[in-house]
Amino acid sequence: MSKRGPSPPPVEGVLIKRAKPDVPPSNQIVISSSNDPRNKGLVRSVQRTSSLEAPIVSLAGAHSEITQAELLSCRFDPTGRNIAACSADRSVSLWRTYPPNTNYGLLSNLTKAPILDLQWSLSSSILYTVSADHLLATIDLTTGQRLRKIRAHHEIINTIDRTMAAGTELLATGSDDGTVKIWEGGEEAAKQAVATLEVKCPVTSVCWSADGANVYVGALDNEIHVFDIRKNEQVYTLKGHTDTPTSLSLSPNGSYLLSPSLSSQTLIHDIRPFSPSPTRIHRVLQGAPAGFENTLLRGAWSKDDGGQRVAVGGADRTVTIWEVESGKILYKLPGHKGTVTAVDFHPKEPIILTCSKDGTMLLGEIEAGMAI
Repeated sequence: MSKRGPSPPPVEGVLIKRAKPDVPPSNQIVISSSNDPRNKGLVRSVQRTSSLEAPIVSLAGAHSEITQAELLSCRFDPTGRNIAACSADRSVSLWRTYPPNTNYGLLSNLTKAPILDLQWSLSSSILYTVSADHLLATIDLTTGQRLRKIRAHHEIINTIDRTMAAGTELLATGSDDGTVKIWEGGEEAAKQAVATLEVKCPVTSVCWSADGANVYVGALDNEIHVFDIRKNEQVYTLKGHTDTPTSLSLSPNGSYLLSPSLSSQTLIHDIRPFSPSPTRIHRVLQGAPAGFENTLLRGAWSKDDGGQRVAVGGADRTVTIWEVESGKILYKLPGHKGTVTAVDFHPKEPIILTCSKDGTMLLGEIEAGMAI
């Protein structure tokens, strides 16, 4: 039997570690099919589109849980970093949009009746509110103190809007007394109205034109009245609704007007000087039920994509988002336990803010639109 020869000397080599390919970082959430660590089957990954901590963020607990703390309006500030919401418990809550989403302020007992609407100032750290006790209030957000209150109308004030015209901030308030009043904004503004517009029936919504020359007024007669404040008179009306418009919102380019109504029908009117349609109705949108409570539902336009989408809350506890060009429903967003009273879009990111009669707000990110 022959002996096996000696094994050949091992071939000397160099251990080479394969370089990991450069993959651009992606902000994603990975959802597993099981909580069992032995079974980590991947279902899907969600591409994040915003700087929120999570795709859906709940903002709750600021307003009273003992009294009826229905949230009636909510809005981003012009920078998108802060949120304000007003409630039936007569208070305004202030929140941070981004993590840790702090509730950094609760302004209580500002009025003796529910606060129905609010607006951030465009020129300073001021918040304007209107309430059911006929008051227009100006609040300094650096101190949390009320700078002034004006008994602006003789009846409930339902709505407020603001604009900048020739370097001056102007406010418009609409009331059940059938008038719209124009005021100067800011800390040093006078307590007298600049102008009074007679509508002759209760006003549910107001909205400024892009140039600040016209005011659009939704009223109980199912029409949208257009006033020229330079002439202090009505110049024409927008028709098409079969029930009361609940809010008015101007598109980012200033050419279209969104108006939900108590008939559960949402219209987009073409308000350009020369409209191709004699009725000026650009789109008729269905899908957001108004319900039987006669709530003034507040709609909004998307801003990150130049107004390609609109949103309105409904009595079915969801938010409906449509594509304006096609009129198709893109989203039906659930999450609330009561009527969704108001929505707003973030000024820079694809984030939607909603508030409800259940006393909560939700921040949700949606797919990014293509800016135009």
